[in-house]
Amino acid sequence: MNISKYIAQVLIAVFTMSTLTFAQSAKSIEKDANKALEEFYNDVAGSKKFLAKANGYVVFPEVTEAGFIFGGRYGEGVLRVNGVSKSYHSIASASVGPQIGAQTYSLIIVFTSETALRKFIHDDDWEADMDFNIAMAEWNSEEELDEIDFGDNMIGFVFDSAGLMGNFTMEGTRFEKINP
Repeated sequence: MNISKYIAQVLIAVFTMSTLTFAQSAKSIEKDANKALEEFYNDVAGSKKFLAKANGYVVFPEVTEAGFIFGGRYGEGVLRVNGVSKSYHSIASASVGPQIGAQTYSLIIVFTSETALRKFIHDDDWEADMDFNIAMAEWNSEEELDEIDFGDNMIGFVFDSAGLMGNFTMEGTRFEKINP
């Protein structure tokens, strides 16, 4: 195993362990997710119809990311299918390399294929790019989101961003089921 991959795995473990003390309650995650969804609906034309057509989606109301050579990301969210909460998940990653900054943002990952949703539901520990690629959406605010065909199994939307961090990627990001 190369040293940078080993360091990244150690950082993920340390970052995940250190965030366990900050775990939110299910009620808190639900409240924050509802608030994030309302903001998404208000900011993105057609988003409510788009999510209604999706197989499911995960709402991470607040993801925190920071780095200075070594970096990490963590957040907690809820999986909803047909608008009903099914399970709770954490998102975590660690990285090594040229980076500096810190930011918080909201993230919604939309499952546009039943296969991707089933795999996410049945895997307690799921990794982006290993299991499926997540296409990160960029759109013009004049476009109706529900009229766009992204052609991917999953689409990620980052919004309500505060702070500054160079480059955004979901590669190597781990998702785990949690019991808040």
